[in-house]
Amino acid sequence: MTKVYLAVLGLISAALNAQAQNDSIININEVIIQDNRFSTPISKKNRNIYVIDKTVIEKLPGRSIQEVLQYANGVDIRQRGPFGTQADVSIDGGSFEQTVVLLNGTKIIDPQTAHNMLNIPIPVEVIERIEIIRGPAAFIYGVNSLTGAINIITKKPTESGVLVSSYAGSNFEKDSQDTGDTFFGTGIQLGAVLSKEKHQHSIFASHDKSNGYRYNTAFENNKIFYQGNVQLNNSNEILSSFGYINNGFGANGFYAAPGDINSSEVIQTTFANLQSRHAITENWKIMPRVSYRYNYDDYRYYGIANLNAGRSQHYTNSIAAELNSTVKLSKGEIGFGAEFRNEDIHSSNIGDHDRNNVGIYAEYRTNFFERLSVNLGTYLNYNSDYKWQIYPGIDASYVITDEFKIVGNVGTSQRIPSFTDLYLRQTGNIGNPDLDSENAFQSEIGFKFNKRKLTFNANYFYRKITNYIDWTRMVTTVPWQSQNTGDLSTNGLNLRSTYRIDFAADSRLNIVLGYSYLDAEFKNSRTETYSKYLISSLKHQLTNTIDYQYKKFSVLFATRFNERVTGPSYWINDFRISQSIKKFTVFADAQNIFNTTYFEVGAVPLPSRWFSLGVKFASF
Repeated sequence: MTKVYLAVLGLISAALNAQAQNDSIININEVIIQDNRFSTPISKKNRNIYVIDKTVIEKLPGRSIQEVLQYANGVDIRQRGPFGTQADVSIDGGSFEQTVVLLNGTKIIDPQTAHNMLNIPIPVEVIERIEIIRGPAAFIYGVNSLTGAINIITKKPTESGVLVSSYAGSNFEKDSQDTGDTFFGTGIQLGAVLSKEKHQHSIFASHDKSNGYRYNTAFENNKIFYQGNVQLNNSNEILSSFGYINNGFGANGFYAAPGDINSSEVIQTTFANLQSRHAITENWKIMPRVSYRYNYDDYRYYGIANLNAGRSQHYTNSIAAELNSTVKLSKGEIGFGAEFRNEDIHSSNIGDHDRNNVGIYAEYRTNFFERLSVNLGTYLNYNSDYKWQIYPGIDASYVITDEFKIVGNVGTSQRIPSFTDLYLRQTGNIGNPDLDSENAFQSEIGFKFNKRKLTFNANYFYRKITNYIDWTRMVTTVPWQSQNTGDLSTNGLNLRSTYRIDFAADSRLNIVLGYSYLDAEFKNSRTETYSKYLISSLKHQLTNTIDYQYKKFSVLFATRFNERVTGPSYWINDFRISQSIKKFTVFADAQNIFNTTYFEVGAVPLPSRWFSLGVKFASF
């Protein structure tokens, strides 16, 4: 712990010394954070927000959203299947169902189980940035934003062209339990972009295939994604998107180890979204949206050898509509909105269920005086199973100097149990229809320092989640059952620093260092039990990327350190080198280069050292 703090302080000291020697300034376009109602430059944002932008994403050795997010401090990615096959995501010690994922502000909620939350067919090439918003955010994003939100923002094309990308990789180990073949993975991606003055269209399709990295971990993933932007005039714009993904994979040890060694799973997801922005007057804007998501989950305990036994099939539908509005006043802005969501499931071992959710938003933002900014709001929610509840919150910031700002927030939120939590009936896992919804209260204070090439953010938070839901059991001989296990109190610390060194106009070094510490304690625990998910939450996390770029050549080294509440700590080190020549880019990745043995979920070992080579042609 002491060594980590010294490392952080050492980086800050070195950065300050280097900064004093080089005062040149490079102006860049500031990121605008677009919440459901307000648009805010990130430098003026009152919350603790971490942005991964497209320039960083291009350099990282990852080809999926899951792989990109694993380099964000405070974000816990727990993979069962690597390379984007399947992963759970959580923020700051919450469970994987307490974080809401959004695409351009549209919530992607999986009412069956959040294991499929990241089943999103978005290629990293179309991502403008990923916004990670920490802390309860109900008055901004509604239900399920218990510990935070992840908002994926896609690019608006500026020029036409095509994309062709392909890669191949291996760990050069053999499948000694089955075929004797060397493990490998390949993929190809095709894309086309049409950009006109008043409309822009993008379409991408990809195919990834691998025979795995150990016995029965082969996968085949097929994805397609379309996005269309239409500007009717200066006051009216429409955004539409459609996606489909079909993942099939061996699920050895994913859910019921060690008996599920031959299990497999197929997941198909379709989503569609239509949203628009309209300036009714200079001071009044409205933003309607409608979305639909369909998910099919087919789990085979015995694999394809016996489809008549041990098989679970789930069909879920979710349709949502939302209307947001912003009005500028003589002093401040007011935002309000309403949403409706219907969710239903037809399942072989969950049954047939449906529910409705209605939410009403209200926000007010103002500067009480020049240096103090306040954003306060509330979310009133009605759920057909849990009735009426209200969730207020407030964010504030005070500017000490042009470089130094204090931020703080107090927020509340709710998480509605999934259909799996409530109604699952299968060998080894039993739902609980009497579950109460989870509720969170969090207070946070921190500061932001931003001067030329150096940024440093530090935040401390206290969070209490009441009616925490986990899968527990008294002894290992009985099934897991979902329970409201008690109240979870968490004290957390987030530190993040970035520093840039410009050697010349076309040569620079970027350093990003992040550290997160969590201290969680159960209070009012109802029973002494084994825990299925809480036991694997992070206590210490260190993330670091160092990349050097010279003209069109770049090299990146990434380090991740994780120490969970139980189990050994581990370091993972990744590497990417790339060279662009005109419209071609050649890259080489080395992941887990020191061959660490590690686990993120249960007894599922993740890949050993893995090498990949790829080439990409992009004419836009």
